[in-house]
Amino acid sequence: MNDFESKQVAPGPAPRSVRNAVGKIIAVPPGWVLVAPGDAALTRRLKKSGPTWVVQERKGRRTFSQGIWAESQRVESIMRELEIERSDPAHGKRQAQAKARRKKAQNAYVEEFNRHVRDYLNFDSRFRDLEEKLAALVSTHATPVGSGTVARTKRIPVNDRAEAAVIAWLRHQTTAYDSMHIPRIKGRRREIRRMFAERSRDLLDDYRRGEKPNKNCPLFLALESK
Repeated sequence: MNDFESKQVAPGPAPRSVRNAVGKIIAVPPGWVLVAPGDAALTRRLKKSGPTWVVQERKGRRTFSQGIWAESQRVESIMRELEIERSDPAHGKRQAQAKARRKKAQNAYVEEFNRHVRDYLNFDSRFRDLEEKLAALVSTHATPVGSGTVARTKRIPVNDRAEAAVIAWLRHQTTAYDSMHIPRIKGRRREIRRMFAERSRDLLDDYRRGEKPNKNCPLFLALESK
């Protein structure tokens, strides 16, 4: 494999080293610099302009960007281009319009997601206030852009995302899951999550049937504390 072709890598043991897809440690080419993540336009143009090494690090189930290696001359040239473009008032206007569109789309999705959460909860009319509060808490937690939660995935229908988000919220807020010591046995964590999911669904069914919760109801206590 040509070390100068574009690739996805992981951080290496030394400052100017990375690990390739098969775990081999390779040195960063001379004259290359690491561009910090955060400037999407710069990253896009660097990838289009020539070879780049995208550095990603996996922590748990999430993958985090650690930047992108590229030839310093290309980085400097593209940064100058962007600086000139961004100094144009028209660019600022376009950015503001794009930001407004993204905000509008996000607000619309939050509202849509909230509706699906309430449809899933479907509490008895006696508990509509609790339904509304729980839906708001789940939606606020699950929908931020970049949060990495199930609500942001497009791999499953939005009604399934809503159910999964509710069950996840209940697992963290009404059970001892977060403080549990779970043995590193294959399938054990999944088994425990499944057990808590069943308990959460039983708990939700009580509210759907209109049964008055007792003073120790974990969901009622969790909502009271918010």
